Amino acid sequence: MPGAEGPDPALAHRRGHVIVCGLGGLGGRIVEQLHLRGEPVVVVDDSPAAARSAAALAAWGVPLVTADPLLPGTLEAVGVAGARAVVCVEGGDAGELRNLHLALQVRDRRPDVRVVTSLGNAAIGRAVAADRSPGAVLDVALLVTPALVEACLRSPVHALDIAGNRFVAVATRAREAATLRALYGDLAPLAVTGGAPPVTHICPSRDDRVDAGDLVTVLGDDAEIATAGVAVEGPAPRRRSPTTRRGGGYDPDAARGRAGLLARAGATVLAVARESDRGLRWAVAALVGLLAISTAVIALGYRYPDGARMSLLDALYFSVEAVATVGFGDFSFAGQAVWLRVWAIFLMLAGVAATAIPIAFFTDMLVSRRLSATAGRRAASASVGHVVIVGLGAIGVSVMEALTERGHDVVVVEADPGNRHLPRARTLGVPVVFGDGTTPTTLRDARVRRAAAVAVLTSDDMANIETGLAVRDLLGGAASTPVVLRLFDRDLARVVAARFGFDTVRSIAELAAPWFVGAALGLDVLGTFPVHGQAFLLGRLRVEPGSELDGLAMRDLSARTRVVALRRVTDPHGRAPLEHPPRRDTRFTAGDEAFLVGPDSELLGVLGRSRAPRGPDGDERAPAAAAPGTG
Repeated sequence: MPGAEGPDPALAHRRGHVIVCGLGGLGGRIVEQLHLRGEPVVVVDDSPAAARSAAALAAWGVPLVTADPLLPGTLEAVGVAGARAVVCVEGGDAGELRNLHLALQVRDRRPDVRVVTSLGNAAIGRAVAADRSPGAVLDVALLVTPALVEACLRSPVHALDIAGNRFVAVATRAREAATLRALYGDLAPLAVTGGAPPVTHICPSRDDRVDAGDLVTVLGDDAEIATAGVAVEGPAPRRRSPTTRRGGGYDPDAARGRAGLLARAGATVLAVARESDRGLRWAVAALVGLLAISTAVIALGYRYPDGARMSLLDALYFSVEAVATVGFGDFSFAGQAVWLRVWAIFLMLAGVAATAIPIAFFTDMLVSRRLSATAGRRAASASVGHVVIVGLGAIGVSVMEALTERGHDVVVVEADPGNRHLPRARTLGVPVVFGDGTTPTTLRDARVRRAAAVAVLTSDDMANIETGLAVRDLLGGAASTPVVLRLFDRDLARVVAARFGFDTVRSIAELAAPWFVGAALGLDVLGTFPVHGQAFLLGRLRVEPGSELDGLAMRDLSARTRVVALRRVTDPHGRAPLEHPPRRDTRFTAGDEAFLVGPDSELLGVLGRSRAPRGPDGDERAPAAAAPGTG
């Protein structure tokens, strides 16, 4: 295989291939999808991840060049002059900077080549995309956020924007045994799961029969969904739902909202106690003990002129007065027994120390970073029905913002008090509990047991697995609470879901890779969403003259895809109306714009068929009628 030690000289003369820089989890998945589509690929990476993937690349016949793509001559050696696209998805601490550097270098060499770059910084991304050159700047966090939010909310509804029109994919149960057409009319069936054991059928025919209770996902616009009688969840309730009264006490049956005044006050005291130093707790205990002993001594030994003893309340008041050295003059040790006056001397001296030490500790706590930690615990202590997000990285922030925009309460667990995203959380009013998410104490502070969902979104796969198991152990029998794990590697996500029983494990590489593949091939991927556990894509294609789709009837398209809507080139008035739903005998025409839904692997294949075929040198071939020199 070329490239294990260095670039094959023949690579410099290749044409029509895709260069992928970076072979981490995302890069590996991109290479795999390109290879499965029959696209020529060259990989450039000198990281340990590339060495581990060398065997798989060799089996696919994909050249691997183990060199730094930023070094002079590397891009030329892998054929950037004839490349169809360059994908920059390097990882690591400096990954974003390297992706930016690579994108700019390729732009200098080939302004016409498609450059697809992974950049999380919005300002830099806008600057790179401002020159309108071919390609795309993609933020992985924004791409995967919708799927993670829907997993947290267990929403059966996926809203899709198709040419400015709102469509929704809705999961519902078949109300009776009948055909899909009889139950749902013109709604497009995306998947049906039924039987024992359950079997999922992707993109079934409308004439297929289903049994009562089968899980069916259908797609249509709002009017069609309402006409078919399919229930769609309304908008999420706003914060402090009417199920609880603010200040009205803690309601254990509340679905979401805030606990009452007493619960919040008690939780505040506990949060401050947990956050305080051990020395402060000992100092406060010593002060309380001194007051208790003094109260007992004075109540037993103090005598009024008439010989009566002092009440416990008066004794406590006199003790506090003496310890605080206030000396209001209400009581006096003058005229008391010698031993009691000696006790008074000791009490005043000990009181000075017993009050000064707690004040010093408490002041230190207030001026330190623990104040913000205490505030986060205090704010989170009364939450009910909220979503707990563990990890405030780029993906955690994106999910947090999406949930708050939908009106859901969020509590964040973060280990780093210096996290750069904390100002954003404070702006949104989201409580942040600082601590290790794998420990039960931190999870209790975040009120995991009263949460509607838990999303574990740190950048460390091992930490996410450990945190997910800790959350599940803490929840115990509360299996109804979804625990969403973010894992980068697709295979690891599948193994963890199968072995540990998590049903909401999401692979970042699996969710994001189709966007990069589509952008590299000049295809429009508009969205991704899960359907019965499988990733579906919404894509837009324009049928090119001479492509496989030009003149093809929709019934001859892949059986596992659905054409949701079709926009013809023009109507007699020069407009481009949207046909929905198009009929099976409708034929594609060059220039048509079609919107399709289907599994990612199937849809990327159909989108590729919309392009003109490539010639022997890898360039896209024009149709015969348009070729130079023909009649």
